[in-house]
Amino acid sequence: MNTTSTRPPWARWLAAGLLAATAPAAMAAFSITTVWDSGNAAKPQYLIDTDAGLVFKVRGYDNGASTTSAGDISSLVYKGVEYADPARGTQLNSGADWLYTGVSALAVKAELVSADGTATPAATTNGGVVTGSDYIKITLTSNSSKGGVLTHYYLVKRGQPNIHMGTHFTEEPDVHGLVRFIARVPIARLPSGGPAETAGGLVTYNGNSFWAEDLRGTSGAIESADVFGFTAPDARAGESRSKHYSNRRLKDWQILGGTGPGVGLWFWRDNHEGDSGGPFYRSLLQQITATTNELTYMVNYGEAQTEPFRLGILNTYILMFTDGALPTLRPDTSWYGTLGLVGYVPPQGRGSVSVAGLTGRVAGVPYTAGFANSKAQYWVDADPVDGHFTADGMLPGTYTMTIYKGELEVQTAQVTVTANANYALNPVAITADPAATPAIWRIGQWDGSPQEFINGDKLTFMHPQDVRMASWNVGPYVIGTSTPATGWPAYEWKDVNNGLQVRFTLRRGQNALPLRLRIGISADFAGARPQVTVNSWASAIPPAPPKVSRNMTVGTYRGVNRTYNFDVPASQLVVGTNTLTINTVSGTAGARFLSPSLSFDAIDLVAVP
Repeated sequence: MNTTSTRPPWARWLAAGLLAATAPAAMAAFSITTVWDSGNAAKPQYLIDTDAGLVFKVRGYDNGASTTSAGDISSLVYKGVEYADPARGTQLNSGADWLYTGVSALAVKAELVSADGTATPAATTNGGVVTGSDYIKITLTSNSSKGGVLTHYYLVKRGQPNIHMGTHFTEEPDVHGLVRFIARVPIARLPSGGPAETAGGLVTYNGNSFWAEDLRGTSGAIESADVFGFTAPDARAGESRSKHYSNRRLKDWQILGGTGPGVGLWFWRDNHEGDSGGPFYRSLLQQITATTNELTYMVNYGEAQTEPFRLGILNTYILMFTDGALPTLRPDTSWYGTLGLVGYVPPQGRGSVSVAGLTGRVAGVPYTAGFANSKAQYWVDADPVDGHFTADGMLPGTYTMTIYKGELEVQTAQVTVTANANYALNPVAITADPAATPAIWRIGQWDGSPQEFINGDKLTFMHPQDVRMASWNVGPYVIGTSTPATGWPAYEWKDVNNGLQVRFTLRRGQNALPLRLRIGISADFAGARPQVTVNSWASAIPPAPPKVSRNMTVGTYRGVNRTYNFDVPASQLVVGTNTLTINTVSGTAGARFLSPSLSFDAIDLVAVP
């Protein structure tokens, strides 16, 4: 039952201007209170009491600045303590009134919703209160000049200190080219990041533990305005920190957050069906500064992106308060179906795909099944024993199913998902693993990542110039003597370590026919591609790949897996020692670690089929 009152017991605080400081502690009902800032009816805010120790306020008007925007959470009080940064909003993107070019208008609607779906709007009078027993729904709506619509929800279930959110858009916001929600918390309230098992969590390297996104103590930017370093006399001189290094593969994390005195703030992610980039995509998630701890939930992000953004999906996620403990269970969301949310598809409107197993696997290597079409994406781990898997909760449609060995695509198939049904397949044979081809020699593993090479273990949480990195410049890699971990770098830059060499020996008869050199890469930057010489023979220069945003220095080696094949004429191969040189080429300029570059997956020499 929902009720309305225009004169709550604490209304006298309004006149005294003490509502923000006093009322949350005094209120003890599941309610929405309408508050007029400065007593102005054109400046409403909506004060939400969850009846669980969490009271928050949503601004309902344009404040004239995106840093404190309409639609922001302007106050976030848990057990009497304020966790919102008063100077900058806890908000969508950089303010929901700055999503689309030339558009500042934003509609904000607050209402109580009963279990039967009946909605009661917030009061329109100053100090007016509506109380209920089930749910609260606040809707933000922004309309672009091109006809697109973004809808964002704040949702509350009575008795839970959580803010459920949903973001649906028919057109990608173009001001920043991303969709995110950022919670900015004063650093004194939330001084620590999350534990090691969370995204952006504690990293331990060489016996030292730290948060890679913690900028406190850094002396200034070393790249762009978002990668920072330490200088002497700090013991960490030469080390790097950045919000970009809070990343983790999507498939590997469920929670991001931080802790403070008696509190934990956490984002619990959904299945990311409306994101782009697949199961191995990495993006920034958190930044800790001298003033704030910024928890950033990325719905989608343009940096190092490998496919178009997806539209028309209700992306859901939850901001959770605890007394410091890490949440272990996803809160119930079955009640979403009662609220009339744009784009919501219930479990019975979804389907699944089952595969009885995978044949042709390599023992000890993890396999992942990914599903993608223009509307949605999903993934699931394959069983390590026989490779079977079931992906459920999928929207109806036809998908490309991709089997990944590590992070390398090794098989694809088309599958069709039907609502409330399962699409079943017999065991799938893996037929496109490059490692299945016998090689005369091979450097690295065909697994879609450079992690087995020099510095490959550090790429995701420090900058390439960090003093903890080994030298990127190495001597020739000698087949039969050198090892990937000490003899071959994970990356090659045009302006840092170009012209990496491999020396290999051929026996008589091995040079009787042409041989194929295969160079697998997991990412490229600035139009980079390899051009090779073998002894006195030089290959042609391959076509340039599509250019992507900055990637090699921001904690990801994940791009588009490409394999470059170079057929070396038999006449150019000799019995004895041969020398291969790999050059990164590009028509794009760039200096040092922002020069054109390649991330290696594997390199081998095989017979020409």
